[in-house]
Amino acid sequence: MEHRKYNAINQSVRKKDSRQLLLGKPVYVDDLTGDALVVKLLRSPHANAVIDEINTSAAKKVPGVVNIYTWEDVPQQRFAIAGQTYPEPSPYDRLIMDRHVRFSGDVVAIIAAEDEKSALKAMKLIKVKYKVLDAVLDFHKAKDSGILVHPEEDWFPPVEVGGDPKRNLVASETGGDGDVDAVIQDCEEVLDHTYHMKSFNQAMMETFRTYTGFDRYGRLHVISSTQIVFHVRRILSRALGIPKSRIRVEKPRIGGGFGAKQTAVSEVYPAFVTLKTGRPAKLVFTRKESQIAGSPRHEMEVRVRLGADRDGHIRGLDLYTLSNTGAYGEHGPTTVGLSGHKSIPLYTGGLEAFRFGFDVVYTNTMAAGAYRGYGATQGIFALETSVNELAEKLGIDPTVLREKNMLREGMKMPAYYGETANACALDRCMEKCRELFGWEEKYPVREMGNGKVRTAGVAMAMQGSCISNVDVGSATVKLADDGTFNLIIGAADMGTGCDTILAQMVAECMDCSVDDVAVFGADTDASPYDSGSYASSTTYITGKAVELACTQLKTKLCAIAAGMLGCSPQEMIFEEGRVRRIDTDQSVSLAEISVKEQVANDIAAVATASHSSPVSPPPYMVGMVEIELDRYTGEVRILNYTAVVDCGIAINPALARIQAEGGIVQGIGHTLFENVTYDRNGRPIESSFMQYKIPTRLDMGHLQVEFENSYEPTGPFGAKSIGEIVINTPAPAIAHAIYRATGVWHRELPITPEKILMSMPEKDA
Repeated sequence: MEHRKYNAINQSVRKKDSRQLLLGKPVYVDDLTGDALVVKLLRSPHANAVIDEINTSAAKKVPGVVNIYTWEDVPQQRFAIAGQTYPEPSPYDRLIMDRHVRFSGDVVAIIAAEDEKSALKAMKLIKVKYKVLDAVLDFHKAKDSGILVHPEEDWFPPVEVGGDPKRNLVASETGGDGDVDAVIQDCEEVLDHTYHMKSFNQAMMETFRTYTGFDRYGRLHVISSTQIVFHVRRILSRALGIPKSRIRVEKPRIGGGFGAKQTAVSEVYPAFVTLKTGRPAKLVFTRKESQIAGSPRHEMEVRVRLGADRDGHIRGLDLYTLSNTGAYGEHGPTTVGLSGHKSIPLYTGGLEAFRFGFDVVYTNTMAAGAYRGYGATQGIFALETSVNELAEKLGIDPTVLREKNMLREGMKMPAYYGETANACALDRCMEKCRELFGWEEKYPVREMGNGKVRTAGVAMAMQGSCISNVDVGSATVKLADDGTFNLIIGAADMGTGCDTILAQMVAECMDCSVDDVAVFGADTDASPYDSGSYASSTTYITGKAVELACTQLKTKLCAIAAGMLGCSPQEMIFEEGRVRRIDTDQSVSLAEISVKEQVANDIAAVATASHSSPVSPPPYMVGMVEIELDRYTGEVRILNYTAVVDCGIAINPALARIQAEGGIVQGIGHTLFENVTYDRNGRPIESSFMQYKIPTRLDMGHLQVEFENSYEPTGPFGAKSIGEIVINTPAPAIAHAIYRATGVWHRELPITPEKILMSMPEKDA
């Protein structure tokens, strides 16, 4: 039978789990886990307090309550819940429960009960006396404040990043290239503005949730909705004081993460209950808990000093970022770096000097964490808005100004760790986006009557494709006993489609159908080590590991086939899904090799490969938005959003497009609706979707996403990342369009109708 040639790369293959999801089959944590103790958490109503006394006696008498635990019952070993490669840059500043509660929502007691009703009844009966302390809620006042968020002596930084808890500092650093002050002083035009991006919640459909129990070997078995199975194992080991070898962590299908689940928000509490009771336990966060005690984006304020000549040549950039990490430091030292390192390099074209400095401070607010874009979103909003302000001030078309200054292929990027842009289609993205969007027609301000006006805005962005010299991706590929393949990974598909994309790579390498590749993961017992699904690293890093594993497997298949044909492995070649003897008609099918593998065979038809990269090639994007603004109400309606993305070679264009569309909609939400705010006592206000507004299908207008390919030589099949970059252009593009419509620059997000109306000149409003 003649073998069919399969082409799996750059093909819009249907997601492997699509049928199960469409039919509502059990795939999520809550579907797959059975009877367990219900775990509920009593949370502090105060932003900063010390527990004087806690009485659980009445609560423990409630029928169905198994036990209630407080700060007196937990290990006194500080840890971090940031899912980052060891040694973590985030400080060890948490206990499972602490007598000192540091934000409104901090955990005061863990209730374990037979059912939810009993647990909630008991929660109301717990009596707590607090010594309420003054809180630091304004991150501008946190550094060197008299109020310390972490006065404890056992605060510990695994990595020195300039933190000092006695100054409320998690991290601090300044660096750059050239004499930026002298360059800016010599410029004809200088802009100096500060931009403020508030905290935003990931608002994923599936809230935080974890099941824990003991397996048949007496080990702690954790099933959690997480992006980071291996990091969760390490975090639990330190927090609970048990060896990693006694813990197994696996994740089923994830109902959205967007970075929230790169932090171990829920895992430690049911795990502690299981260790104490010997019984399975499950914790499912309510939507309110996810909103008030989750892991939202870091609030950041970015000051941009930009120096340019009157022809639009940008010569000097000076960025300073103040980041609010909240009550605990997870991801604080790492998110802030991206605000400069993934914005400044966009203008490498004529830049003579730059400086980037930052401070990350503690406050008595909800601890921030990872969110798609991871700090680049905040920095790009600031810098891209500043560049748009320059263009409008000089009367230069902002797309033309960018073409004059933008990074181009082959340029070295001093502000991006000295890397070279080996694959960069940013210039072609701009050109194609202008054409698709109809920039010349939509950019002018057009009066529509009835107070309505239409106009457009633009922004560009970059991200990364991993954490260079840190992230490790691994894959195991093995021949199954029917000639198909198993792919075993430690990366987490959280709806992104990485199970499908990595299977496509196996299919391309092994010349088989994607349906002939069964995917398993992620499970710390069975999967090869993988840092996890974050930092846009899965396609680029784990994908390369898949490619390497397939190369190794082909060598082994040739060796098995050589034994079958009585020749040397050097005489064999793998091609078109068979192993053939060179210069002869002799060949062996994969099905035949799989039979041989089971009989008198001493060569395992399996290969595992790991990969890490010394570089993190950026993807690039240009976004253009057309809005209609109502000057009578301040309402902004998105009419059209066109984006052109350079993600190298898209492995699966349909999934890449979905990623881009989803990220753009999230960016629209950040810009116009979403907000995390606190009352004067530090209590979060937006505790449900009634108050916390996220965009619907009616808010996104017409989206058009296209690709402009480059070929990344260090990536699998020329691929770079796409997961995060796509959220970065809406905020500056929409802010630009709002300025065009109103004549007012809004430098704080979200830009609500009230803000627009209140800021407009009276003659226009």
